[in-house]
Amino acid sequence: MRRSSCAAALIAVLSPIALSAQFECEAPGNSNVARMLAWFATPLAFSQLGSLSRMPAGSVQVGGDLTYVPSPPASITRTDACYTPKSENTSLAKVLPRPRLSVGLGQGFSLEAMYLPPVTIADATPNMGSVALAWVGNPAVWLYGAHLTLRAHATVGEVTGPITCPRSALQRTDRTKVCWSDKPSKDSYRPNVAGVEAAIAGSGGPLRWYGGAGYSSIRPRFQVGFTGLDGSVDNTRVKVDLNRLSAFGGVSLSMTRALELSAQLYSVPDDATTGRAGLSWRVR
Repeated sequence: MRRSSCAAALIAVLSPIALSAQFECEAPGNSNVARMLAWFATPLAFSQLGSLSRMPAGSVQVGGDLTYVPSPPASITRTDACYTPKSENTSLAKVLPRPRLSVGLGQGFSLEAMYLPPVTIADATPNMGSVALAWVGNPAVWLYGAHLTLRAHATVGEVTGPITCPRSALQRTDRTKVCWSDKPSKDSYRPNVAGVEAAIAGSGGPLRWYGGAGYSSIRPRFQVGFTGLDGSVDNTRVKVDLNRLSAFGGVSLSMTRALELSAQLYSVPDDATTGRAGLSWRVR
């Protein structure tokens, strides 16, 4: 996560009056604040990873992935909505690790799930879950031996951390300026991503390619959690409702009949592009 427009964006020049206020602000879709919130939804989206294959009913696959959290461009790191203009550009974590569990349902269907417990990684503490339902078709002549994959996914939960006022930004000298406190903020970000995607993947051989596109509804929410030296609290909430198109592609390498490695580029053209690497192990 990043503490830029959504980070600093989400507190600005706070006075004692502002610190005591509680309100919800809906940021315009084309604002820097909205783009910052959408930016972080990209690495958190529970996209397909690897060239999915048909799983027999009752089969189980476990694994995980590491997703790179890219830095936002300077052009969107200055607040232009909900708060007085202010810039910051610091990340909470550069990589996002996620476990994955897949269960075959038969007839080409499988259910995939992920949960990140509240274990702090760098300065970020996640508490998120994702779920996906996928269907993998048989190799088709009209796809030149490749197969089609359809998938629906959703991610809920939150990531918390000192986003608006990290310890390095705290000050005790001027109550009219930002971060007038001796305690870092405890802010939260909820990605709220749900979408569908379709992909085509090569069949056969240890090295297989895949690529596809998707459509997502993202409803990110950000809540400030800052307490000033005088005990006043700012718990301002920022909301954004957006729709996004995505594209992705990658390769899968079968090391054994049970073990597979994968790599992927995942892009939301309106927001960010990230990379993922993962592995999966067929338990049964």
